[in-house]
Amino acid sequence: MENNEMNDSPLHKELPLPDYDHLPVGTLPTRINGLDEADVAQLVTYEKAHGNRLPILQILEKRLQDLQSGAEPSGTRNPTTPEVQGNAGTPQPSSVPGPPVNPPSHGDPTNPAQPRK
Repeated sequence: MENNEMNDSPLHKELPLPDYDHLPVGTLPTRINGLDEADVAQLVTYEKAHGNRLPILQILEKRLQDLQSGAEPSGTRNPTTPEVQGNAGTPQPSSVPGPPVNPPSHGDPTNPAQPRK
């Protein structure tokens, strides 16, 4: 038996937000502010068919209700999503200092004042 809801849901590549499935919940309200009613409805359909996560659905359905009540999309259509820009493996420039180097938990082996076992 086939599930019509699954068949009617948009494909991941058709979604109005890049890498929707991996966006942090806290950034979702900002990300959907620029979407119109059809785009938010598409995300609701996708979410119900795939993750069906209650907190996500609450955010999406609230925004959809706001848009249906006359709210206008605000901001940019596709706001910057730093967590999905593909630069996760990019090395830091040498001008950016790294974390401080801490001695091992058992002490600094080069410290002459520290007793050795």
